[in-house]
Amino acid sequence: MIVMTSTPSANLFKPLEQSDPAVVGGYRLAAVLGTGGMGKVYLSYTPGGRPIAIKVIRPEFSEDPEFRRRFQREVQAAQRVQGLYTAPVIDSDTEGSQPWLATAYVPGPSLAHAVAQHGALPLRSVLLLTVGVAEALNVIHGAGIVHRDLKPANVLLASDGPRVIDFGIARAAETTALTGTGVSVGTPAFMAPEQAAAGTVGPATDIFALGQIAAFAAIGSPAYGEGSSHAVLYRIVHEDPDLSRVPAELLPLVTRCLTRDPDGRPSLTEIIELCHQISPEPLRQGEDWLPQSVAGSITERLRLPEPAKTPPPQPTVAPTPTQFSPQNPAPGAPAPGAVNPYAQTAFSPSAAPTQNAPGVPGAVPPPGHPMQPTPPPGYHTQPTGYHTPPPGYQTPPPVVHAPYVPPQQPKPKRTGLIVTASVVGAIVVLAVIGSLLPNGSGDDESKSPSGNSSEGGSASDGGSGSDDASGGEKKRPDPKPASYKGIDVTENYAVMLADNPPRPQEGDVLYGGRDLYYYMDGVFSDNWIGSDNGKFVLLNNSQKGSLETCRTETRYTEKITLDQISAGSQFCVLSDAGHIAVATYRGKGGTEGSTYITVDLTIWRNAEEPKQDD
Repeated sequence: MIVMTSTPSANLFKPLEQSDPAVVGGYRLAAVLGTGGMGKVYLSYTPGGRPIAIKVIRPEFSEDPEFRRRFQREVQAAQRVQGLYTAPVIDSDTEGSQPWLATAYVPGPSLAHAVAQHGALPLRSVLLLTVGVAEALNVIHGAGIVHRDLKPANVLLASDGPRVIDFGIARAAETTALTGTGVSVGTPAFMAPEQAAAGTVGPATDIFALGQIAAFAAIGSPAYGEGSSHAVLYRIVHEDPDLSRVPAELLPLVTRCLTRDPDGRPSLTEIIELCHQISPEPLRQGEDWLPQSVAGSITERLRLPEPAKTPPPQPTVAPTPTQFSPQNPAPGAPAPGAVNPYAQTAFSPSAAPTQNAPGVPGAVPPPGHPMQPTPPPGYHTQPTGYHTPPPGYQTPPPVVHAPYVPPQQPKPKRTGLIVTASVVGAIVVLAVIGSLLPNGSGDDESKSPSGNSSEGGSASDGGSGSDDASGGEKKRPDPKPASYKGIDVTENYAVMLADNPPRPQEGDVLYGGRDLYYYMDGVFSDNWIGSDNGKFVLLNNSQKGSLETCRTETRYTEKITLDQISAGSQFCVLSDAGHIAVATYRGKGGTEGSTYITVDLTIWRNAEEPKQDD
């Protein structure tokens, strides 16, 4: 028998507030599920009645073009994740005024909530939890995504196993307000040492978090303790976790996952095998995988609030009696005795169904139904004594009398004057056009900043000699450069120009939208430097890297090999996000099988308008 919790449903599904939207992307919102660091989560329903969770991103994030670009890429990647232990992304809008994404609703508490309410989980539940999260990570990593923020709040406990949510979305916020204040993205208590110290993440980062989750579920508290973010991060980087209360059977697995060296952590396959070895009985997911007290929380979350109903149509405001005379209606207004469109009836056109909401019953009158709407307040009825016309008589349209205007005398024709003016005008136009052409030709448009020759286009020639060829628009002021010395980029790592400071990150460097990457081709044994998010220009030895040089250089490529450059070589990177950088190559280091390059970067952030995706 399932034991019900004392937590009422009203605490799980909070009503919408005045500041909450009623509709997001055509989905009517039913309740508030929660609020997080990146946005607010609402309950809604598909047209077929399936519940979904819609996360609306906070305005401060959505106003950042770099966040929008990354958010779009992460959502596209997340839509490729289709696993048994993940909540699939089913819809999204990354270009609206406030971006959002919708996932399947999981009727279950988070691991954080379950532990806070009911304490630590038994060993079997912890093992099934670990196996399920490991399978979820296997699918997520297979799609080229690193979760980066795996924590108990992002693991939901459904009746048939755990569900991992919010995979990869935290990466979109890494270069916005959080990193601008020097704070790393992620939850401090569940970060990996390399993530906390240098912001470096990879699949092994999620393995560390999985070990933390297993320990948290088994002992009911974080392995590195609680307290301020800085204190917890220091312990993660420099101290060992407190595993004294972890069950002895689980201790070897958790210890290996929490190894500081990412290369020393087990793979997801090893983790699953270890869990099966630890379990005294075969591990099979089923309805009984959770304690009864936690299962009661699932039942409580199945009592969903009803979908919001379509609001009744609002009446159109009728004109006041002083706006139009009843004897002479305005054009398009109804004549006395005609059907009044201003009245609200049971068959108002505004009650018809729309694309986003069903229609109100009775939106279309049945055939032959007489429509006799009531006139709006102040509408004048016909005077008494007016005789009712015989059947079939059609009321003639009202006669509108125009005010009397005396006839004007015809003006004498001035054909000769018009012809003369036309000829003079044509001569003036030709003269202006001729003055705009340098040396009488239109082939050269680069002799002055405005595209005109220095001999023509003065202010007296109709104002065409303005220095601004864009029609008076102010030129974007050049941003101040930021310089960074001695950045070591390991092979198959990349940096993003928006990061401050730029920190090498591991991932899909060739197709992951990276500004500047260093790639080792295992087939041809070539080392490449390039960009997958803009233009890449190798400068000649005679050129000096500068903002102007990068802007004016028209030749560009995607990548170059290391044998094309030497220490001191410079190249420009022009990212699609509008950032421009000059990179100075300082050399290659490392050992066989693990190399890195060192570069100096000078970055002009937001130097150009972001490139719009097609």
